[in-house]
Amino acid sequence: MERVSADDGSTVYVADDEWISGQVGPFFATYRSQDRSRKYGWYCDHCNSIDTAMDTMGRLKCNECGNLRKPEGWDPVQK
Repeated sequence: MERVSADDGSTVYVADDEWISGQVGPFFATYRSQDRSRKYGWYCDHCNSIDTAMDTMGRLKCNECGNLRKPEGWDPVQK
């Protein structure tokens, strides 16, 4: 797994075999530990950032480049 640094200086591990699609690039799951026992969040492959946010509907957005994953079961009528 690739290592990246979090804002607090700690190491985060990017699971390159665990990803979901975004509009401009995939998001990879990230973990605090190499054994994947402590989930951290998501890594945006488009801009190489871990500054991402997910809402309660499952919408995932990169706060750096705006890469977006629509929630599961997304309906175009929903905004």
